[in-house]
Amino acid sequence: MRIPLVKYGILHGHPEVCAFSTTRRGGISTGTYASLNCTPYTGDDPECVRRNRKILAEALPFPPRELVIPWQTHGTQVLPIDKDYLNSTPDERKALLQGIDALTTREPGFCLCISTADCIPLLLYDVRHRAVAAIHAGWRGTVAGIATHTLRHMHQLYGTAGEDVLACIGPGIARDAFEVGDEVYQAFCQAGLLMQHIAYRHAGTGKWHLDLPLANRLQLLDFGVPDRQIEWCGICTYNRHEEFFSARRLGVKSGRMLTGIMING
Repeated sequence: MRIPLVKYGILHGHPEVCAFSTTRRGGISTGTYASLNCTPYTGDDPECVRRNRKILAEALPFPPRELVIPWQTHGTQVLPIDKDYLNSTPDERKALLQGIDALTTREPGFCLCISTADCIPLLLYDVRHRAVAAIHAGWRGTVAGIATHTLRHMHQLYGTAGEDVLACIGPGIARDAFEVGDEVYQAFCQAGLLMQHIAYRHAGTGKWHLDLPLANRLQLLDFGVPDRQIEWCGICTYNRHEEFFSARRLGVKSGRMLTGIMING
């Protein structure tokens, strides 16, 4: 079955990997979950979620052995999908995925997925060591440096260097739509982020706005990922909420997109 998927041109020429972001289209869920919600953690009917995942899996160019979807908590825990995970029972795998906001692997056929509805999903591909990662970067994860944390994790596990990485920044809330309170602004300041680049105060409302895609791009650059090897899809989920899930528009009891990456095989 064909469903609309966001694809990433920077990975063109690398048929050994598959990367995508889903939209709201093509599934069977209803209401605020309409229609392609593949995440079971926000209150949707489990049977709808199961069928939506099947629709997605059948739409990918290579059938995944598993859609690996963690229970995210806006932290910085990274889970490698390795032999320990592969040798675990389904219940043990579910337990391992609790409190995880980034996944890495070199195992083919395991599609690493991040659930978002305004937060920023990041996909990484180390072309030298054939390793991939999927990262959930909300504002808390961005402040905590989850992109940098994941890259360091990949360096320790696989030898990843910045120059080897192709990076995709998926659909999420963009700067002009991401109004924040002073406490969030101060959290970014205290983290030492380059506020002159990622923040501005709206002249009309006096409220601060933050650029999460750029903040994460800067973390990738600081690790040594060349700018030409980073692609932002340019999609703001808040402004395009009819096509993409937005928790700020629909509430937390709503659907989530999946942004995923898999080594084919």
